[in-house]
Amino acid sequence: MQNWINQIWYQGHWVKWLLLPLSAVFALISCSRRALFSLGIKKVTQLPVPVVVVGNITAGGSGKTPTVIYLINLLRANGLKPGVVSRGYGAKIDGVVSVTQSSKAIDVGDEPLMIVMRTQVPMVVGSQRVLAAQTLLADFDVDVIICDDGLQHYALGRDIEIALVDGARRYGNQCLLPAGPLREGLWRLANIDWIINNGGPLLVNHQGPIEQLMQLVPAPLCRVKPQSSDEALVSELLGTEPLIIEQPVIAIAGIGNPQRFFDSLVQQGYQLKQTVAFADHQAYDQQQLFELSAHTPLLMTEKDAVKCRDFALQNWWYLPVNAKLSEQFDSQFMSRVTQLIQLKKEI
Repeated sequence: MQNWINQIWYQGHWVKWLLLPLSAVFALISCSRRALFSLGIKKVTQLPVPVVVVGNITAGGSGKTPTVIYLINLLRANGLKPGVVSRGYGAKIDGVVSVTQSSKAIDVGDEPLMIVMRTQVPMVVGSQRVLAAQTLLADFDVDVIICDDGLQHYALGRDIEIALVDGARRYGNQCLLPAGPLREGLWRLANIDWIINNGGPLLVNHQGPIEQLMQLVPAPLCRVKPQSSDEALVSELLGTEPLIIEQPVIAIAGIGNPQRFFDSLVQQGYQLKQTVAFADHQAYDQQQLFELSAHTPLLMTEKDAVKCRDFALQNWWYLPVNAKLSEQFDSQFMSRVTQLIQLKKEI
């Protein structure tokens, strides 16, 4: 299914023409919904701390989660106490739920769990992001809220909007869902504070780049199944630690753009015996993964790993990646946040 969608959205497949009437209906519904918020018929809730929304105008992955982690670390490095809210896509949540390191991906969502596992940031998930943000403020000591996704969730007032774009695929055929990948038209980008381009090349105008370049830098491999100190010592003595880069591996990915992950592994020198692309937020069949890795190590993304840690085998590994942005972006972003904090205090 994902390959079929990619052909329609990014490879000019003729089926898009059949879907355009549905895109027109989607546009009408979206426009009506935005108008209700603009006219004050639907309420926008403003919060007493700065709210930073990190999202995109396309369906599918473009690097939001690494960007959220980057911003958490940037804010902390400057003495602030960020918290995060998210919908918890794919999880069945009644109301709102706080995410902890012992949470299950099926209960809170894979991306929220990954963020908390990485950063231990205070995080609340739920379909009602306003309620999630209010709960976050009530239960934790935070002075900045990052909303993971939610550019189109207008009920939550926001002070900064950041949109991610996949530098390779960009906006595909530039059609609205379902004929294309767009959740909103390209006009929406005019209201965005920063457009972050994952991987480049950057879009430029006569004044220079109008996007911020983000690079995803690979970190050392990690085992999907955490080892005790005794197990790690035995692995080291047996010479099975770490995975050798020349060793053939089977790579899997259940993310928005699996091919980006596979290409990055090849660029790093890994020998891919087989690649298997799953749907974004895939709930894995452990027996299928057992069979895939029966004779060959399995290599996956960090987002996949948080869903597999409870049943992982010792030859399963994941590749963490870290976002890298410019010092200019860091300075501009922190200056804006600092100003907003002061303005909020004066209200």
